Amino acid sequence: MLNDIDFNRLKVFYRIYSQQSIGGAAKELNVTPSAVSQHLKKLEQEIRVRLFTRMHKRLVPTVEADRLFAILKPFLGELQAGLTLFQNGKDEPSGLLRIGAPVEFGKAFFPKVMASFRKQYGEVTFSLTLGNSERLLAMVKSGELDFAMVDLFASQRKYVADLGTYHVEPVIDEEVILACSAAYFHARLKGNVSPDHILTQDFISYERSHQALNGWFRHHFGKQSVKPSVVLTVDSVQAVRSAIESAMGLGVVTRNAVRDQLRQGTVIPISTGKREIVNKISLVQLQDKVPTFTEKTAQSYFREALREISQ
Repeated sequence: MLNDIDFNRLKVFYRIYSQQSIGGAAKELNVTPSAVSQHLKKLEQEIRVRLFTRMHKRLVPTVEADRLFAILKPFLGELQAGLTLFQNGKDEPSGLLRIGAPVEFGKAFFPKVMASFRKQYGEVTFSLTLGNSERLLAMVKSGELDFAMVDLFASQRKYVADLGTYHVEPVIDEEVILACSAAYFHARLKGNVSPDHILTQDFISYERSHQALNGWFRHHFGKQSVKPSVVLTVDSVQAVRSAIESAMGLGVVTRNAVRDQLRQGTVIPISTGKREIVNKISLVQLQDKVPTFTEKTAQSYFREALREISQ
């Protein structure tokens, strides 16, 4: 039966019931009373139920009409609210945005940017996921995140080898440094930062292949393969930073990850006189994804704001 009913006739019925009048419904719908009467007649034929009776020149709903109106009222109300939201979204950003970011970078910058964004676009809410590159890229791919800022320094790892699935746009450059605690620097390095002396030290590594450490030595000293003495292997920036602060050894981190400690002098970067490795924080979304108006607005805002506050 549902397939045989014209939805327009249900809307006409809704107006008649609300106005308790054919003429009132016709005025609201901007059609003739005759057209309204015809729609009502055909609807009654389709559902095989009488919906109104005439008493003293006015329409009185039947019990069946009361039931039909009770069904239509919440449905049409939600439909109107949803259509209004869609229409507003074309002119003003609105709705939930699901964004991912590296842990330390996200903690340091994203709440500030989100708060600033909401001052302009109060109808937007956020869900922020902090994690490593592997997790964020997987969530973008599965549709759990609308987009993410990803630390592509880690993209040299095998698990993100296939970046062809994604649209990758570099947003921020950040320096990658080798650092240790001030206590370790003065007790163990004693100011000697020659490659041979550094290689006698203890190291903290992100992974068993020690790719980040090897990359640092290759960049700064031209050494293609080194065998550092790794005393701790971890899988997070926080753990590397904590191990560095605990004087366990030297570790490769981004400057942003230890910016407060560098300012305080509790962590010291190893300077070789050569320019530091530059890491890219990139905006990542699915290659074939067409961003919504809200996503486009947020991405543009985030690009500018993050570039500004990360200086």
